[in-house]
Amino acid sequence: MRNAKQAVAELLRRLPDDCTLEDIQYQLYLMEKVGHGRDDIAQGRAYLNAEAKQRLDRWLES
Repeated sequence: MRNAKQAVAELLRRLPDDCTLEDIQYQLYLMEKVGHGRDDIAQGRAYLNAEAKQRLDRWLES
């Protein structure tokens, strides 16, 4: 597994030379959120589509 510094270095290599600081911040934000999502899935903290739909339907009914 790569560490945060390696992940950022890889991200910077992939971005175009004319990217803005805002572009970099957004990409870092996405990278963090996707990582959290993958961790949640690995820990069983996720729902299948059908389960999520049922939960959402119940929530919308109340």
